[in-house]
Amino acid sequence: MRTLVIDTATAACSVALLDGDRVIARAHDVVGRGHAEKLVPMIAALPDGGRAERIWVDCGPGSFTGIRVGIAAARGLALGWGVTATGYNSLALVAAAAFAARNDDAVLVVLEGGHGEVFVQAFARDLTPLTGFASMKPDAALAALDGRVAVGNGVRWLTALSPDLPAIEALPDAAEAWRLPPELTALPPRPVYGRAPDAKLPGGITPPEASAA
Repeated sequence: MRTLVIDTATAACSVALLDGDRVIARAHDVVGRGHAEKLVPMIAALPDGGRAERIWVDCGPGSFTGIRVGIAAARGLALGWGVTATGYNSLALVAAAAFAARNDDAVLVVLEGGHGEVFVQAFARDLTPLTGFASMKPDAALAALDGRVAVGNGVRWLTALSPDLPAIEALPDAAEAWRLPPELTALPPRPVYGRAPDAKLPGGITPPEASAA
């Protein structure tokens, strides 16, 4: 079964076309901003325009705008193609890729969270969560390491406090999504923000999806 994977939850704009555990084609560009302009051409450049029997999309946590761009594209393509779209967690994907490259028994994934905070969650090698997912200050994240290797694009906040800390810079990569077990690619395609967005609706109301987790 072919799967189109869309990952725009972080600074990376990343897509992949999978056939089971085989990567047919991929594109990965660290753009920072501007995912909306990059994403559709990247998908269109995949074989058959990325056409697949199902779609997986990164639901976050990560960038509020990036998450919504990816989910909107996944939902739109799923509707147009008559296929299903489901989601996965950015932290789990980073962990899966890290375990594929290293022999660690556990890692602490640390992703940029904004406002000086980081999104943090520890995983065992089988991708079982060892801690709950949380947004916290770097000093609290450092305390949560508990001897584990830190991996993600938020590790710079930890190494600023502890320069000798074992840490690996990494971003979610759509081409690594085949490593996730089925239960971790079955999330509903809606945002997992991790904290309330900066923007408010008129009257100071937080958008309902901001509390998704």
